[in-house]
Amino acid sequence: MTTTPIIRQSDHLAESPERPTMVRWTIMGMVTLANMLPALGKVSLGVTAKLIQDEFHFSNTTMGWILGAFVAGFAVCQIPGGWAGDRYGPRKILMWAILWYSFFLAAMAAVPYVSVGGVIGLAVLFALVRFLVGAGESLTASNSTKVVGSWMSSSKRGIGISFYSLGVGAGGALTPLIIVWSMQRWGWRTSFVLCGIVGMIIALVWGLYVTDRPEDHPGVNAAELALLRSGPGERTTRETRGENSGPTPWRKILSSGSVRILVLSFMCRAYAIYFFDTWFFIYLLKGRGISISKGGFWGGAPYLAILLLSPFGGWVSDFAVKSFGKRRGRQTSVWLGMACSALLIWLGGNAANNTLAIILVALGAGFNMFASVTWWATCIDLAPRHAASLSALMNTCGALGGWLAPVLTAYIAESLGWAAALDFIALLSLLGGLLWLFVDAEASVEQELADVRTSPAI
Repeated sequence: MTTTPIIRQSDHLAESPERPTMVRWTIMGMVTLANMLPALGKVSLGVTAKLIQDEFHFSNTTMGWILGAFVAGFAVCQIPGGWAGDRYGPRKILMWAILWYSFFLAAMAAVPYVSVGGVIGLAVLFALVRFLVGAGESLTASNSTKVVGSWMSSSKRGIGISFYSLGVGAGGALTPLIIVWSMQRWGWRTSFVLCGIVGMIIALVWGLYVTDRPEDHPGVNAAELALLRSGPGERTTRETRGENSGPTPWRKILSSGSVRILVLSFMCRAYAIYFFDTWFFIYLLKGRGISISKGGFWGGAPYLAILLLSPFGGWVSDFAVKSFGKRRGRQTSVWLGMACSALLIWLGGNAANNTLAIILVALGAGFNMFASVTWWATCIDLAPRHAASLSALMNTCGALGGWLAPVLTAYIAESLGWAAALDFIALLSLLGGLLWLFVDAEASVEQELADVRTSPAI
């Protein structure tokens, strides 16, 4: 019987004295690009919602259910998508996922022509297509996390994950401008078709360039591979770095106290960020009384803040781990981000001046994603071999919180006003941060269970 040898850093350095190639950063750029695309699905309906609402006479409640259908699909397919990434590799899974949701994003334009049965039938069909878009987009975050776990060293996980958040911010900042520009010229239907075409092109680029592991990429030299696979805790056997990570140990994962609190706190964080993906544009128009053209400008403000603050959050998370250890470092990063987010959203929601209010609330979104980087990095910390499965579980719970966001936001805004809706978001943000008192990023799934098994019975 033969065994696969462990690849040592010294072996690579002896064979290849040249400088490391930079393919890992190109791959991180592709991660950013792939995560810009979901903004087309999440934000596009939020921007076009008022035109669709006015054209088909949907109430706020009906529109809330249509917006929420995306998150329902997003929640249902998270875990299967994460499992598939661990089992078959994230490159292939993510390519097909992008093609899937790009097709149904373009199909939004055809809904009014296909629907039969009046307004109720039309609303249901809009919701169904949104559900299918969300189902495809649900595979993006978990499989991106898997790519980061394979392509970045353990000391750079926070920075690596920040490329995912960078894509979320860039996509969210550009989408309102693109959608407003296209729908003012050709109508909201054309804007969805354009989004679908862009997604299909990027899916093909992803499939042709990205590989699941650095070992499989023809552009990676031995020096870069040694750099990625050096450092404490790095292992490069085929068992740990291969496409197939083996059966997902769901019992072990679900038995971890840190995992349970991690996903619960993520629900609170996700509720807050989904407000920006669904109701924020309408909040600007109805809650703040600004025009559609100005809404196209200000609608990207939260995502511009995300674009600026999420990479900083990744750096802070890695620096805090180096300074305080993995547990306190990850906790400190989340506490800082979520405390700032809660305060800014509360202040902005109650500010009288529109410009000041929008800037403060937008910065609240930026600090939310500043903290979000640490949630994803902790998934790799707790289960590096099954990071896609664990991050999918976390994102499933986050999607449940996100599904409630458009529905509850509409209800609170209609009953108590927009300021109250934002106060509730600030409160949940604060709670999401406080729950990290009980998250230990050092307690890997295997180690935590080993401790339980060896503890004396009481």
